[in-house]
Amino acid sequence: MRAATKAWVIWATAVFVYMAAVFHRGSLGVASLEASNRFGVGPAALGTFTVLQLLVYASMQVPTGLLVDRFGPRRILTAAALLMGTGQVLFALVTSYPLGLVARAVLGFGDAMTFISLLRLASAHFSARQYSLVVSLTAALGGLGNLAATVPLTLLLHNAGWTTTFLVTGLVTGVYAIVASRLKDTPHGPAPRTEATKIRDVARGVRETWRIPGTRLGFWVHFATMQLPAVLTLLWGFPYLVRAHGLSEAVASSVVGVMVIVTIVSGPLIGAVIGRWPELRMFLVAGYLVVAVGLWAVLLLGPLPPVLLGVVFAVLSLGLPLSAIGFSIGRDYNPLSRVGTASGVVNVGGFLATTLAALGIGLVLDITDSFEYAMIVSVVLTTLGTWRTAVWWRRTRAHVFAAQARGEQVPVRIRQRRWDSVALSAS
Repeated sequence: MRAATKAWVIWATAVFVYMAAVFHRGSLGVASLEASNRFGVGPAALGTFTVLQLLVYASMQVPTGLLVDRFGPRRILTAAALLMGTGQVLFALVTSYPLGLVARAVLGFGDAMTFISLLRLASAHFSARQYSLVVSLTAALGGLGNLAATVPLTLLLHNAGWTTTFLVTGLVTGVYAIVASRLKDTPHGPAPRTEATKIRDVARGVRETWRIPGTRLGFWVHFATMQLPAVLTLLWGFPYLVRAHGLSEAVASSVVGVMVIVTIVSGPLIGAVIGRWPELRMFLVAGYLVVAVGLWAVLLLGPLPPVLLGVVFAVLSLGLPLSAIGFSIGRDYNPLSRVGTASGVVNVGGFLATTLAALGIGLVLDITDSFEYAMIVSVVLTTLGTWRTAVWWRRTRAHVFAAQARGEQVPVRIRQRRWDSVALSAS
């Protein structure tokens, strides 16, 4: 088998674990009413399932990166499949709320370990030019997992019931760990294992990764672009459309579904563009963020017709595939031995922002019972992310210009513009 074909086969085998992770992450969305009855809890306690999983995910990103760098992506991806399968099987069988939280936490640990492992696997098997396309394709196929957690899961729940549905999906995921264990970390076999290090040395490695301007730029790109579409699709988009814009539940579901479909279709296209012209990736991010903030200003004006809402949500959904640019930047400016750590740091950005938005919107809703006020939380976080992205974009460009002036090799050669002068003088 040719090396290029083998790389795609390895990626396709691994991406199933990520699709399963996205499916399990979103599985509570259509099962919320059944979960409320099964565990005997109200909306606030039910929302804790989602927030807990996001918190576990965000807190595990840097440790996962370190684990991937230490043991290789194959072992961590295998462990992820086992944890997700175990968590979902437990969720299928328990009826008490505390045990349900434990099950979702276990699921969250497994979920947190999938994407970083895939990124490290892609870094080893694909060139830098192909990497952006592979990451975007991965995100797009994750969208298929999200789609599977909507209508298909609803039909399965109604026909097979809670226990059978989650038991079967959990067992399939757990058993797939056997397949994942056959992957290769690199084209030549297992990844070279790094030596076990002390906590102090680990912290130093994370600090060194964080000091690299490209890592910080990747973090803030992910923070700024992912939060808005993620919080709409995972938790608040549906009730926001129903309560703030007066849509029926069927129409609101369709509008949210548009976001998922646009994400799936646009992901490979965006990946192909930034793979072919990597110098354009930050201009795409900047354009999206400016448009996104402007669209939020339109949304906050009042109820809008369904067609216009569909268009707005479709544009906002582009943030998810564009967030993959953060990983591409993190990969470019870090050595392969620290790509796992850098990817973990970048991934914290988006999930930290999403968690803050989910909690903040819920808190404002409890106080004001107004989505018009509550969704301002998301606008504020997007604005914060846009500002910090602009700051670190200029600083990263200054760092690249300095390296070019010294005659050093840089990941992407860029042309100096007038607005680079301040950043260059500051550096």
